[in-house]
Amino acid sequence: MRLLSISSGSSGNCYYVGNDNTHLLVDVGISGKKVEAGLKDIGIKADELSGILITHEHIDHVKGLGVLARKYALPIYATGKTIDEIQKIKSVGTISDDLFHEITPDTYFNIKDIKVDPTSIWHDAADPVCYSLYDGNKKISIATDLGNYDDYIVDKLKDSDIMVIEANHDIRMLQAGPYPYYLKQRILGNYGHLSNERSGQLIKTLLNNHIKGILLGHLSKENNFEELAYETVKLELFGNDYTDDVREFGLRVAKRDIPGIAIEA
Repeated sequence: MRLLSISSGSSGNCYYVGNDNTHLLVDVGISGKKVEAGLKDIGIKADELSGILITHEHIDHVKGLGVLARKYALPIYATGKTIDEIQKIKSVGTISDDLFHEITPDTYFNIKDIKVDPTSIWHDAADPVCYSLYDGNKKISIATDLGNYDDYIVDKLKDSDIMVIEANHDIRMLQAGPYPYYLKQRILGNYGHLSNERSGQLIKTLLNNHIKGILLGHLSKENNFEELAYETVKLELFGNDYTDDVREFGLRVAKRDIPGIAIEA
């Protein structure tokens, strides 16, 4: 099983997770054309996709959903409330009810030979989730757009071989930046986004001795930059039980506008 970040950031998010038989997208917050180009980098055609997992209805996660789902008749998996909200977004367009498959947090389901575990998260959306995906004993987790976390979320994400964890903003940049006060408070709140520091603290609780890669995702264009996110998280990981060199965890930052390097679990 492998993970490819096709796009990750406040302007659009899309990840590929798959194996030889099953090919999935987590969120489609970019154009269908960009998705197709990203998949081409790893030799996958969009008509080979097995389905799309949606975390929540915000436009940076569903912008290209309608075009892609209609063009290839792809099944869409999301919570019932998320589906309701997606169907209200005019820019997404009309999607056949037959393509939607309602899921329930904490209830496993299978898409071909990949098992999916949706987990409720803290974010200001209708019924948002993050996902852990299993192929045998391999586990990939994608957790972005969460204002905070608790023991429940840690328990659901632990033992991952590969993880994408949000490192959205630097607190000082956000506080000093141009955003209006209400938006700053929303981002900083428990239902907003994880700061670099909080991201590092979450990752430290999730470390294990079989991690193949850790991607820092969903960086804010205005309130963060790659080097700052990386160094802040690196500092939070100091004194962990496994290694003094975070490069051994495959720690890197997901690119905002271009696909990254596919990571094998």
